[in-house]
Amino acid sequence: MDRGDAHFTTRLALTERDQRAAERLRYEVFVEELGGDGPLVDHTGRFERDRFDPFFRHLILVDTRRDAEALDHVVGVYRLLDADGAAAIGQYYSEDEYDLSVLKNSGRRLLELGRSCLHPDYRGGMAMYHIWNALAGIVADEAIDILFGVASFHGTDIDRHAAALSLLYQHHLAPEEVRVRARAEHFQSMDLMPETKIDRVAAMRSVPALIKAYLRLGGVIGDGAFVDRPFNTTDVCLILDTARMNMTAAARYQGARG
Repeated sequence: MDRGDAHFTTRLALTERDQRAAERLRYEVFVEELGGDGPLVDHTGRFERDRFDPFFRHLILVDTRRDAEALDHVVGVYRLLDADGAAAIGQYYSEDEYDLSVLKNSGRRLLELGRSCLHPDYRGGMAMYHIWNALAGIVADEAIDILFGVASFHGTDIDRHAAALSLLYQHHLAPEEVRVRARAEHFQSMDLMPETKIDRVAAMRSVPALIKAYLRLGGVIGDGAFVDRPFNTTDVCLILDTARMNMTAAARYQGARG
């Protein structure tokens, strides 16, 4: 693990250059690497963007050694939408896929997370730690009660993901008071295999790293998946009650903030 990480800095994107660099990184990951697309994706300029971007805050991880003029300096991104932002656009991003009524009616402070990605050269090291430490600061400063958002399996072949989705449903389903549900018109059951037929080690190995990280923190999964064919993903909704976080994992997540 590289401890020489003084070149990392995290901040909210406040300049046009930061925003464009974040969209360039998203293009490299979600479009070029994972095969996604969308109506506002700029293939000529290589920017991944959508109609929600003006309402989200964008938490970025910057490597100060890289070239900002070339929009190469942003190596990690998280998109954040609070209740005010959702009110301004008229919905949370996840509401295209999930009924969020139980969360919106809970009276608790919500923060939606999305479009999380890291440059390939920074995966498996300290980069995500820096982003999560900055996110923990926002959660504490704004007294956020619940973090939520969609997270994705690559590809739309449900059979390929059947064991992993079934494992999540059977062992990590959200309690009823926060159990969002995929909208009826595109509800994809996650309970696809009996537990006795699942190789739990292999199934968990196939769960994307971001989802596993939230599970370690005490995160849970909404009911039903959403198959996003234009974006070439199968989505699940993650919910994390900050008051019930796994304390050992949370200490790592919060880092120096304790």
